[in-house]
Amino acid sequence: MAYVINDDCTACGTCIDECPVDAISEGDIYVIDAELCTDCGACAEVCPVEAIHPE
Repeated sequence: MAYVINDDCTACGTCIDECPVDAISEGDIYVIDAELCTDCGACAEVCPVEAIHPE
């Protein structure tokens, strides 16, 4: 099960450095590549607006 980023994302960049497999892409709203995501949850733990959740 991959994590997903919802519309609450502010594109702050906090989650990108936390992802051990570089599964997060930048944009107006960041996106997690489900094929690469290992479901570790590191990104969700650091998201200041709680925009990242398990799919």
